[in-house]
Amino acid sequence: METMEKVSLAGKALEQGKGILRLAPTWVPRSFCVPGRRIKLHPDDYYVLGGERGGIDERWLSSTTPAKNGPLTGENEGLSAVVFNDGNSEQQFLLKDAIDELKGEIIGDRLWNEYGAWPMYSKFFDNMGPLPHHIHHSDEYAAMVGQLGKPEAYYFPPQLNNHGGDFPYTFFGIAPGTTKEQIKECLQNFTKGDNKITNFSSAYRLEPGTGWDVPPGILHAPGSLCTYEPQKASDIFAMYQSLVNEAIIPEELLWNGTPEDRKGDYDLLVEVIDWEANVDPHFMQNHFMRPKPVKALEEMQAEGYIENWICYKNEAYSAKELTVLPGQTVTIKDGGAYGLIMMQGHGKMGVWDIETPALIRYGQLTNDEFFVSEKAAMEGVTIVNYSTTDPIVMLKHFGPNNPDLVL
Repeated sequence: METMEKVSLAGKALEQGKGILRLAPTWVPRSFCVPGRRIKLHPDDYYVLGGERGGIDERWLSSTTPAKNGPLTGENEGLSAVVFNDGNSEQQFLLKDAIDELKGEIIGDRLWNEYGAWPMYSKFFDNMGPLPHHIHHSDEYAAMVGQLGKPEAYYFPPQLNNHGGDFPYTFFGIAPGTTKEQIKECLQNFTKGDNKITNFSSAYRLEPGTGWDVPPGILHAPGSLCTYEPQKASDIFAMYQSLVNEAIIPEELLWNGTPEDRKGDYDLLVEVIDWEANVDPHFMQNHFMRPKPVKALEEMQAEGYIENWICYKNEAYSAKELTVLPGQTVTIKDGGAYGLIMMQGHGKMGVWDIETPALIRYGQLTNDEFFVSEKAAMEGVTIVNYSTTDPIVMLKHFGPNNPDLVL
């Protein structure tokens, strides 16, 4: 009975939204982080889940990927919910269930036939301080623990970065000339206080309105800007730095992602590092991303909008920033399904009212997050900007092998 109801609810919701689903905010706490307080959650609600869960410093977007947050993880934590109003009440059901039911009707047959799921998600990551130098495994090493590898990308939205946090610099990679023995020694010193692994890395200053691409196997210690982060649907990582901002990192996180029978094998930890990519002397040139217009700027402005690629170096996902100029009505076509989050402005998108809340209570619904089906994206989404002064700005996250993107 329940599945029948879900089928009909998901189908009704898709029909009512004319191919666009409205999503509820998805908040995720992290016990080892201090919230940067830039993701519009009400100040009273950052610790609403209790001290032992830690503060909320992430909002997950278009997610069908559960958060792996230890034994206290809440039911459906990290999973986006669709909001459907049947005229009497607002009902919610998981985006994942809707996609499992309607398959290609939502994400398109191309993605459904290849992945049988929506294979990416995005998030706002909002930490007051830097994270430890850590690594995401490639598919090859992730397979050892039955997981998928994890590439990810960063974009620093200007709207969420009036304040840079405690350390707006990210360490990336390993300084050229460093030996594998030197890194192995750092890892062996993990339990002896500060293992000083960032002595062998370079920090780059983070700039709002730009981004970075981080393939698997790259060591990185993300800085404290609020980050929009499209990524492959996986939560695998290992922490290679033992002390950050005077906080001790538990040794179990060093061996996270290592099969039981290989724990204690420091050579394997070094092997997980994509050595050539980390010591690349042209690291910045190969991984830094400035926005790239999707077509000629003059042409777009004449039509009332500006659209830029903001994440465009990895086939596993891509992202655009769309700006609709004040007072304009535009119709935008895309070659694939996407999730979107509003950053600025208000107006209409298809049948939906869209707006950018300034403050959100935990559990409150919003009109700032949606999922656009492949069919609706290809037919074109019409957006009306009601304001005479304020642009509409939205970020759009796409699945693998975006047909519009030339890598």
